[in-house]
Amino acid sequence: MIHHLRVLEERVLLEADKRLPRLAPYLRRYARVGRFIMSGGTAAAVDLGLLYFFTDRFGLHYLLSAALAFIVAFSVSFTLQKFWTFQDASTDRVHIQASLSFFIALINLGLNTALMYVFVDKLEIWYMASQIIIGAVLAFESFFVFRFIVFRKPPHLA
Repeated sequence: MIHHLRVLEERVLLEADKRLPRLAPYLRRYARVGRFIMSGGTAAAVDLGLLYFFTDRFGLHYLLSAALAFIVAFSVSFTLQKFWTFQDASTDRVHIQASLSFFIALINLGLNTALMYVFVDKLEIWYMASQIIIGAVLAFESFFVFRFIVFRKPPHLA
């Protein structure tokens, strides 16, 4: 699957080279950010889709559904971030990277919940707008944590 994503990405970039020659260098330079957004969006879609599927189709309690959906979405996110976004094909540190990623996901879940409470209950901002703002802030923070901590190349490989 990762191979197909890389091929598709290269096709898009080659097409941009032809059709958008002034924009193409920037697309190539910031391709990792685009991959990060696509990976996160895919994981979010998996999370929401499975939450619906487990709750409405399987009849599971929504909290159990949310937990199961979170675990599967985390797996999708980690796989895409490691192998596609940050193009880290090594497997020698995968257990450390997965543990760090899961820890970060749990911290972000806590931050999201706390910030939602503050934005909605204290600042009286509409919950959907609040989630968009908070999601963007947490995604921005996560990109740098993943880039410079979780998927950092060891000094001898950099």
